[in-house]
Amino acid sequence: MNWKNLDNSDELNVIIKESFHKPQLIFKHSTRCIISKMALKNFEADFDFGNRVEPYYLDLIAFRNISDKVSEVFDILHESPQILLIKDGKAVYSESHEGISAAELSKVL
Repeated sequence: MNWKNLDNSDELNVIIKESFHKPQLIFKHSTRCIISKMALKNFEADFDFGNRVEPYYLDLIAFRNISDKVSEVFDILHESPQILLIKDGKAVYSESHEGISAAELSKVL
């Protein structure tokens, strides 16, 4: 999977702008959490969206300030791990922990 690293809060403006042309996906990952590692592994194993979404990976341990900004900008309660789908400037899908599923996300797309 070709994740783009979300490591600068200015990239949120790019994500919002681009979401009007193509859905943007943010995976908030805790590198210290086994549940987060399993959720990421399972999601990547099932992910088969081709060019339908632009995927971003956020290491929320290293970039907690950006994770907080994501919660603020998209009015979503912070969870970890967490996946967000951004369309037309808004979070249209949010899931966390065992609820993270590529199959469920494909239904939203």
